[in-house]
Amino acid sequence: MKLYEHMAKEIFRQHGLPVPPGKLCRTPEEAYEAARELGPVAVKAQVLVGGRGKAGGIKLAHTPEEAREAAQAILGMDLKGYRVEEVYCESLLDIQRELYLGITVDANNKRPVVITSASGGVDIEEVPEKAIVRLDVPLPWGLSAFHGRVLARKIGLSGEVAKAYADVVLRLWEIFKRYDAELAEINPLAITPDGIRVSDARLNIDDDALYRHPELPRVSEQTELEKKIAALGLSFVQLDGDIAVMANGAGITMATLDVLQHYGGRPMNFLDAGGGSAAGPTAQALSLLVDTNPRAILVNIFGGITRCDEVAKAIIQVKEEKGFQVPLVVRLVGTNEEEGRALLKAAGIEAYRSMDEAARAVVVLAREGSQG
Repeated sequence: MKLYEHMAKEIFRQHGLPVPPGKLCRTPEEAYEAARELGPVAVKAQVLVGGRGKAGGIKLAHTPEEAREAAQAILGMDLKGYRVEEVYCESLLDIQRELYLGITVDANNKRPVVITSASGGVDIEEVPEKAIVRLDVPLPWGLSAFHGRVLARKIGLSGEVAKAYADVVLRLWEIFKRYDAELAEINPLAITPDGIRVSDARLNIDDDALYRHPELPRVSEQTELEKKIAALGLSFVQLDGDIAVMANGAGITMATLDVLQHYGGRPMNFLDAGGGSAAGPTAQALSLLVDTNPRAILVNIFGGITRCDEVAKAIIQVKEEKGFQVPLVVRLVGTNEEEGRALLKAAGIEAYRSMDEAARAVVVLAREGSQG
């Protein structure tokens, strides 16, 4: 379970980490009042995805009026499938340098690992491997002040900044342990004229350990689209690509995503229509995919329990109700295949028999759409 930034920061603050003052706001007027109290602020969208700054979800405001305008621009916007319903107005920091610090679980070594770098911030993914320092946490003893000093030295810190950094490492480790976290992260950990400050925070809790933490809020990570499709009884996960995908069965859906990526495509979602789904729910799910404005749509069906004619009826229903404004590629094989193909052909839709050929075709069509 992921916590929103403001929730993670409240926990960090309670454990003595240097978190700047901030206020959670739900309206532009609340942002105005927050800036009157706090002074210049960063107005931050509260969503459970990264990359907010590049997507326009973080704006700087030096006056209450600017804070109100920033909140008005951010509230209600769609950020990677999440509707922004709250913003966090936080005192603006004079950042001189950005560090990265995180603790997660290394699945290969089966132990926690500290990951840190002298380079942090929005482009952390682009930091070269040689600039990243890793430290396996020794079990069962955990981290000590010594480890904090070693990490500080390895990323080039010294003096009071190194001492403050080492203290942050230990406190973050205590939070990681206390809350059975999968990830505790500060990016960036900012160096300011007033010392080290927690500029951004992430805290992901192990779902299997939530029963041990009744004090924590329960946060749903589903986007609005994920909630709508889940209500149909289907499995759906939103991704960052531009090719919408519907298949039947978790295995074939994963294989579809892999084949698309193999040919240079970018899947927009994982949608498992399941086995034996009737035309109605399948059509509703496909209709919702159409509304996401993909560059192309791939329907990949290998019918066992699923009847190909029912899938064909669902596709035709969507075509008649709203039409397909982007290229649609269908692969249809299995139970009642001939009946399904005949229905689609009568509706002007040809179906592939090979998943490989269908994936290549939809990737080409998506590229042509992006160039048009």
